[in-house]
Amino acid sequence: MADEESIREALRSVNDPEVGMNIVDLGLVYGVEVSPERVHVTMTMTSPTCPMGDLLVETVRSAVRQVAPDVRDVEVELVWDPPWTAERMNQEARKFFGW
Repeated sequence: MADEESIREALRSVNDPEVGMNIVDLGLVYGVEVSPERVHVTMTMTSPTCPMGDLLVETVRSAVRQVAPDVRDVEVELVWDPPWTAERMNQEARKFFGW
């Protein structure tokens, strides 16, 4: 069974196409819950008006299925509170952007 760490690692393969950086390093993934039946990913976008939202959600589901093919349900919940800010990025992302 996949665990939170393996799910987060799989999500590193999902890039925000507008930014060119993976969603984990950008700080868009707020939480990952794993049970034998379900994986629940709580995430946000850099902006509520992000035109790539549907694509990112489907790409996240696909990435989770790669490491957890036997779970019955992969749920991706988009949240807007707390709003994303650049402070949520990790050191790698900050270096990438020269901050």
